[in-house]
Amino acid sequence: MQLPDKIDEALLRSWRHEFHQHPETAFEEHRTSARVAEILRAAGLEVTTGLAETGVIAVLDGKLGKGQTIGLRADMDALDVTEANAVSHCSHTPGKMHACGHDGHTTMLLGAACELARDPDFAGRVVFVFQPAEENEGGGRRMVEDGLFEQFPMDAIYGLHNWPGLALGEAAVHEEAVMAAFDVFTLTLSGHGCHAAMPHLGKDTILAACQLVTQLQGLISRETPAHQTAILSITQFHAGDAFNVMPEEVELRGTLRCFDPTLRAHLQQRFHDAVDAMATFHGLKVNFDYQPRYPATRNAPGHAERCASVLEQLPSIRKVHRDLPPSMASEDFAYLLQECPGAYIWLGNGEDSASLHNPHYDFNDAATPIGVSYWTTLVRQLLSVGE
Repeated sequence: MQLPDKIDEALLRSWRHEFHQHPETAFEEHRTSARVAEILRAAGLEVTTGLAETGVIAVLDGKLGKGQTIGLRADMDALDVTEANAVSHCSHTPGKMHACGHDGHTTMLLGAACELARDPDFAGRVVFVFQPAEENEGGGRRMVEDGLFEQFPMDAIYGLHNWPGLALGEAAVHEEAVMAAFDVFTLTLSGHGCHAAMPHLGKDTILAACQLVTQLQGLISRETPAHQTAILSITQFHAGDAFNVMPEEVELRGTLRCFDPTLRAHLQQRFHDAVDAMATFHGLKVNFDYQPRYPATRNAPGHAERCASVLEQLPSIRKVHRDLPPSMASEDFAYLLQECPGAYIWLGNGEDSASLHNPHYDFNDAATPIGVSYWTTLVRQLLSVGE
C-alpha cells in the first residue's frame, strides 16, 4: 500500500466511512486493526499488533533528538446497535454500528500519525495506541495487563472523545474529574411460587423486588453527601410469564456510578446490606453478582492545562470550555490514566448531533481535521525541546 502525497479531508473521510461500514465490537476488531496497521506501516511507522488481542501500537521517534515519550490513544470498537441512518456509508453488519464515534477517533489518530511521520519535527517519541473494546469490556484494562506501559514506557498519555451537543469547533477540558466510575450488578431473588389468588402460600419475590427498587434510591438521596454525585439505575426487571402465577424468581440488573472511590465502596456495602435485610424480611434466597467495572476518569491538572493551551491556539477551535460538569458516563481510558498521568478532552460533534449510542448517531466528518490538528500540535508543542 502506498499513501497519497497529501493526507487531506477527502482521504480522512474515506477512511472514516470505511471503518463505519465495517463495525466490529469488543475484541473482534480484526478487520479494523489490520487496516489500521496497514496504513501505519505505509506511513513508515514501527507497528506492533496483538496487544489486548486486537490492539495496535505504533512508535515514531522525532528528528530533533531525544526527549520525553507521550502516548496518544484512540478506541476502535463499535456497538451492538442497529443503524437507523440512511447514508451511503451506513453499517454493512446487521445489528452493529459505530454509534459512539470510535470510527472518527481512529481516523483522527491515523491522520495525525501519518502527518507526523512525514515531518517528525519534534524531540522524543510518540506512541500511538489504537485500543480495542472500550465499550463495557475494558480493553484499556487489558492493554495495561498485557504490558502496554512496560513495553512502551511513556511520560504522559492523552485521549479524546467527540461530544454531541457541543458545537463543532468547540472543545471541553476538565481540570480533574471527566467521567464517572461505574459498577454493574445482577441480583436474583428466589422465593416460593404460588397461585396469584393465594399469595399467603408463597414468598412474594415481586413485592420484595419492588420494595427494594424504591428503597435503593435512599442510597443516593440519604447516604450520598450533597456535594458529591452518584446514580443508581435499575435497568432490567425480569419476572414471571403468567397472569395467575406468583413467580419463584425475580432478576434485577443495573448500574451504580459515582466519582469518589470511598463513596463507591460505601455505596456498594450499603447496597449489600439493603439486599440482605430485604431477603431476611421476606424469607428469600439471594444470588448477588456485583461487579466493579471502570474507575473514574480523572485528568492530571497540569496536563489538562497543557491540552487547553494547545486547543486555544488552534484556528479551528472557537471556544474551549473549562467549566462543563463531568459526565456520569464512563470511559476505560481511566485505566491508562491510573498508570500514567495525562488528560482526556472532549471535541464538539455538533449541537444537532444525535446522542452517543443512538441509532441515528453519526460522527461529524468536519471534526476529523480538527482532531488531526489537535494531535499534531499537541505533539509538536509538548515535545518541542529535546534533552
